[in-house]
Amino acid sequence: MVDRIVIHILDEDSARRAWLARMTFAAGHHAEIYSGLSEYLDHAPSDGLVIIYDDNTADRIVTLITAMAERGQWLPVVGIAEAPTTAAAVRAIKSGALDYTLPPQSNDAFNDIVTRASHEGDLKRSLRMRALDARRRIERLSNREREVLECLSEGKSNKEIGLMLEISPRTVEIHRTKMMGKLGLHHATEAVRMRFEAGMLKAA
Repeated sequence: MVDRIVIHILDEDSARRAWLARMTFAAGHHAEIYSGLSEYLDHAPSDGLVIIYDDNTADRIVTLITAMAERGQWLPVVGIAEAPTTAAAVRAIKSGALDYTLPPQSNDAFNDIVTRASHEGDLKRSLRMRALDARRRIERLSNREREVLECLSEGKSNKEIGLMLEISPRTVEIHRTKMMGKLGLHHATEAVRMRFEAGMLKAA
């Protein structure tokens, strides 16, 4: 059982909204209901879990996640559909949804969906926060420092970096030292890991 959370329910059908809200309250959580995407985005909630009813195409889920990303928002999203197809499920999950499944027919099934999504959401949120922090730090680097970081990420030595950038190994070392200072790191392996963490944000 997860701690009490806010579950945001997006569904055009008022009967389904009420049904999901009853399950939410029965599970010990709090429900917020929305008749559509625009109403949800107007409220711009900063915490909780989103459950959105889909029409078996994943269009609504893709639109929701894209709109949240454009606004710099992120909450775990679960899509439900009356007859979820494999193609729609793949599309929803590729867009960033944590799950795409049948509507829960019992309180136990509902609790399973919420528990799984909450745990996965916590992990994804942690990874996303690390990626955002990595990207912010890397954005402070000069163009040359970023080039050195890219080369380090490819496993190149100072000499190889110098040849590629047409600068001396000593100059490479100077840029590398400045880069490490701006990133607040001490070892090259930490810088490489930060570079890959920042890249994960683009892939998410």
